[in-house]
Formats: sequence, structure tokens, C-alpha cells
Amino acid sequence: MLHDSSILITGGTGSFGRAFVSTVLDRFPTVGRLVVLSRDELKQYEMAQRYTESAYPALRFFLGDVRDRDRLRRALEGIDTVVHAAALKQVPAAEYNPFECIKTNILGAQNLIEACLDTGVKRVVSLSTDKAAAPINLYGATKLCSDKLFTSANNIRGSRDIVFSVVRYGNVMGSRGSVMPFFLERRKSGSLPITDPAMTRFNITLQQGVDMVIWALENSRGGEIFVPKIPSYRITDVANAIGPECTQDVVGIRPGEKIHEEMITTSDSANTVDLGPYFAILSTSGDELVERYCAETGASRVSNGFSYSSGENTDWLSVEQLRELIDSEGLSKG
Repeated sequence: MLHDSSILITGGTGSFGRAFVSTVLDRFPTVGRLVVLSRDELKQYEMAQRYTESAYPALRFFLGDVRDRDRLRRALEGIDTVVHAAALKQVPAAEYNPFECIKTNILGAQNLIEACLDTGVKRVVSLSTDKAAAPINLYGATKLCSDKLFTSANNIRGSRDIVFSVVRYGNVMGSRGSVMPFFLERRKSGSLPITDPAMTRFNITLQQGVDMVIWALENSRGGEIFVPKIPSYRITDVANAIGPECTQDVVGIRPGEKIHEEMITTSDSANTVDLGPYFAILSTSGDELVERYCAETGASRVSNGFSYSSGENTDWLSVEQLRELIDSEGLSKG
């Protein structure tokens, strides 16, 4: 589907954006246009040094902010596919600067939706987070609101040939601010801070996240929140994988943190279906509409009261598996 497409990615100079650009250019060499939209001129310059115009004529760089609706409309001219990865994501920063987070994550989402409706875009996938399920911090609350805006946008598309959907997943392995790079840096001190020995998290690699977004672009019918089936890890196992010789000092959880992360709550179970590699939380409600979706896609309904949390997962990464993943992802070399 992405061959010959014109694609725009917001937040395109972030870790996900760079991996998405690399994958699209590799797998879809006939892509019509690939536009990287972000606020960071330095990162755009650095990407442009790697992807030169002569070698990658389809690639374009566009300075802009999702807070600026007019700039979005200009950037979306001639675009048929949009991936929305721009967001303010740091939990402590969002707690301290709440309305800045709201302006980017909520108002920016609505700006993008309206610009897509105005410019002939056909497919939109927005990136979400496990923190949007039963949120207890502002970042999670803004992403839940963003998710609702994107799934509900299908209700106002009218006769336009456009579908909006969301991809929600857990901690991206090795991303900025995540625990693994932090532990790798701290192990030289001989001590690793543990927030809570019972803490668990979902784990997904950057490439798995990119592959999931591409799958959603090709398979979404509109209104779904797609959730991957991925393993969990225990924070103490990560510490043992990275610094087995280090002491583990319990420092307590930070405001806005959970012991276990959730991606599907029990309240979502009535509208959740199993698509094989992924779950989908449907924006439609009612048995008839859910059954119709299952008949059309081959999905099956989850059991009543089903939930999906990192602490109750059936798939766990062992210490050795974590160590192998850290090596294979090149994190230990960083």
C-alpha cells in the first residue's frame, strides 16, 4: 500500500521517526514522497546529511509544529498517508508544565485531524502509549484524549475517503528516558536504583513498533486502537541482566508511575477483539457492530472482563533473554 504513496510523519526526527523513515526507504523504494515534519532544525539537518537529496529524491524535510494548523495544512498538500508521532512524552516535564503538554498532545492532535480532513489525506495512524490506559499522570491523560480524538474523527469524515486509527504500545527498548540506557550508564557506579522490586513493564523494540504502524496503515478499517502482543519484564531482571554485580537500591516510585502498566482495561473488554498478532479496541459499541467487525476481519472477541497488563502477562523475558536483546539492539555499545 505504501508503494507510490505520499507519506508525512509528524515528529519525524525522533527515535521512532528515524526508524520509520529508514524502514520506508528500504522497503518501499518507489515511495512517491516522504515528508519529515518536526520542530528540530538540527535533527533535520543531521538526517539530511545521512539521506542526501541525490540518493533519496522522495525525502523532504519540513519545519513545523503540530500546534500550527496553517503550517500543517501546507505540509499536507498532496499527502495521502500520515503517521502522527509528535508528542511531549516525559512524565515529570508534563506534570510540571501541564498546559504545554495539552497544547501539543491534545490541541495538536485536533489540528492534525482537521488539516487531514481538509487536504484529502486517506490514511492516518496516531502513536499512543500504555500510559493512556487508565491514566494516572497528565501525559497519559493527554494521550487518552488524543486517542479519543483520532478514533472519533471517523464520525466526522462525511463522504471523505479517509480512515483514522491508533497504535498503542509499551516501553520502546532503548528509547530516550527508558530504563535500559539509564541502567547501562549507571552500572559503572556499582549501584542501580530500583523504584519498586515488584515493578513490571511491557517491552517492544523500535523495529517492532515501526512494523506495527505499517501493518495498521495497511489493515485499519477506521476507529481501532491496535495493541500488540508483546512480552513483559521485571525491573529487577533488567538490573540483573545489565549489572549483575551491582547493588539494587530501592528508591520508591515517582509521582505518576504505576507498578504495572496496562494496555487494555477490563472496561474495554466488551469492545476488544483478537486479530492474531494484535488486539484491537474498537470505537464502535454494541454486540452487532463488534460481531460485524469480526466477520469482516476474521477477528474473535476476547472474553468478558479481559484485561492486558504487564503484571499479568503470560509472556515474560528472562534475564538471559534481556541480555541478548540488549546486545542485539546495540544498546550495550552506546
